[in-house]
Amino acid sequence: MRKPFSIAYIVRDPLPPIRADLLVLFGAEMPRHGVVSELVGQAGGNPVAGWSAGGMHVVGKVDSPGASMLSPCWDLIGLLRARRRRKPDAIQVRDKLASSLVGLVAAAILKLPFIYWMSFPIVEGFGSRRDAIAHGGKGARWLAHAARAAASGWLLYRVVLPRARHVFVQSEAMADWLAAKGVGRARMTAVPMGVDPLSFERSRIPPSTDPRLDGRRVLLYLGRVAQSRASGFLLDVTERLAGEMSDVLLVIVGDAPSRDEMAWMRSCIARRGLANHVLLTGWLPQREALGYAVRAEVGLSPIPRGVLFDVSSPTKLVEYLALGIPSVANDIPDQARLLADSGAGLCVPMETDAFAAAVRRLLDEPALAAACAARGPPWIRDKRSYAILGRVVAQAYRRILAERAP
Repeated sequence: MRKPFSIAYIVRDPLPPIRADLLVLFGAEMPRHGVVSELVGQAGGNPVAGWSAGGMHVVGKVDSPGASMLSPCWDLIGLLRARRRRKPDAIQVRDKLASSLVGLVAAAILKLPFIYWMSFPIVEGFGSRRDAIAHGGKGARWLAHAARAAASGWLLYRVVLPRARHVFVQSEAMADWLAAKGVGRARMTAVPMGVDPLSFERSRIPPSTDPRLDGRRVLLYLGRVAQSRASGFLLDVTERLAGEMSDVLLVIVGDAPSRDEMAWMRSCIARRGLANHVLLTGWLPQREALGYAVRAEVGLSPIPRGVLFDVSSPTKLVEYLALGIPSVANDIPDQARLLADSGAGLCVPMETDAFAAAVRRLLDEPALAAACAARGPPWIRDKRSYAILGRVVAQAYRRILAERAP
């Protein structure tokens, strides 16, 4: 690109961004390809600093009363501020349905391409909440969630996606799924989760000195704990292994979305008598979390099957491979393809016996574990680093800019 390609980018994530697919991909990689971003969104818990890859326009807070209702108005204000600072070449919205309508109208008025970035099937997530509430009876609360699911489905699938110039999706499976709903496959680009290899270079990471890991066969789970993610399955596998191996220790590095969810996990551990076999660290800064990770012999990535997660691209498995950790993952499409192509782990159904057997195999066969560990880092550098993904995204933007040029 001869001149910077500027995107007015409305994001769902709290600002400043902390997720790598925003912070690294758009903050570090895209400017190398001549793409700058004017981020628009609401403030999170961290102090709002500058955004060297463009500008940052923060209006409102994600935890304010009525934030979900007010965010489209806030995003409109932020969008106006972004345009005053730098004339955009496109307007892009990530995972915000009402604000996508704001962006779509603004793009039409300004005669700009409108781009939608879909990292999660939010409509189906609303439907899942509606169905969960139905177990307690179809009262006013169920009706409100049912109305939201229906309205958001109409907005996304009938209005936003058909009118988007381009749609970035989380995985090839998501692209196939949306194509079946009528979204043109040629208008979609899959951008799965990646890593910054430098941050995950094993030789640069000091191992944790936590004495609770000493003398244990450490298994690792990096990520959120939640009932919706079937986190109890991790305990099923650990309980099965603990019956055969007294020194097995599952280290769960991550937090829960609420105190209730973490309390649920602790109660499950206590009820099963697994206190000596499960270590919950809670949320940790990345450097400290990776210190625990490099002490692990096997990484675990069980992801429930179903519409919500079958189209996902889990970060944890990519991180395990980047760190050279032999891994066991189940067969959602992105994980199955990643392990088949890399040969860096074992892919099995999300069943207790199958998972436990695969873990035991990696623990009992050092040669197999070493081969998996050696394959992971170079494959990630060649296929799933943000430098590689940045080229994919930049090429898509070049096509959009070329289509607009005439």
